[in-house]
This record gives sequence, C-alpha cells and structure tokens, in this order.
Amino acid sequence: MTPAIKVLDTAGVAYELSRYDASEAQGDYGIDASRQLGLSPATVFKTLVAETDTHEFVVAIVPVSGRLDLKKLAAAVQAKKSFMADPAQVEKTTGYVLGGVSPLGQKKPLSTVIDAAAEALDQMHVSGGRRGLEISLDPAALARLTNARFADITAHGA
Repeated sequence: MTPAIKVLDTAGVAYELSRYDASEAQGDYGIDASRQLGLSPATVFKTLVAETDTHEFVVAIVPVSGRLDLKKLAAAVQAKKSFMADPAQVEKTTGYVLGGVSPLGQKKPLSTVIDAAAEALDQMHVSGGRRGLEISLDPAALARLTNARFADITAHGA
C-alpha cells in the first residue's frame, strides 16, 4: 500500500487501481501506462513538480498526451516564472521516485494545479505512488484531497 492509497482509504474516496508493467516503459511512463491499460491518453495524467522564481515547489497535473506550459503554470500560482524542479529534489520533497510520483500522499503538501481538461472527465488516472500503479478517481475528489485548483496549464499548438 502506498501513501497515495492510504490517503484515499482514510478519506473514504472511491477509486480503482490498475497495474501495468513499468519495466516495459520506453521513456514515458504515462504514455506507456495508457497504452498497456487501453486508456485514452486524454484521461491519463502525469504528475510533474516545478519550482517558481520564489523557490516554491508546485505540483502540476497534465494529460500524458500534452506538455506542461511553464508560463501558464506560473500565472496559475501567481508567480513570475516557473521551471522544472531538480529530479533529486522532487524525490526528496514528495517521497516518491520519478515515474511514480503521485499527487496524493506526498511527504510535504505542495501547491497543486490540475489541468482544466480534467474537469470535464468522470474519471481521471494518476500515478498510485509506484511505477506501474495507476489510480482512477473523480477529478473533483483529487482536487479536494490535494487542495488543488483547475487551470489551463497544458501547452497547445506547436
């Protein structure tokens, strides 16, 4: 049981777990998860950690089929700019290994932004806190448990 699952169980939130073979991933765990599980990449979200110009860490949850727009993320958290956080710092701060970072059950609660595309979904899929483990849950429940806000933070176009 991962810290993410403990958070869901404690809160009494409905969820489903899916497992896939993360050892087969070829660079992008999220795309590989959607492929192996037969899910639309639009419903599978990756958890990224960025740092703002004020050195605050921010969790960004975006579709695996898209890219995080760092300018939009900065605007969403009222910062001047943001950049991807150092991988070692991400693991230290969240308590998860890269490729298995869940937005739930992190060692330290971080400001969280979920891409607005998730609001239209009945269910979204996020990492369960381990490579090869996905959690399916209601986006509103994820937002409530992480104190997240929804905002357009995905890069669109070329």
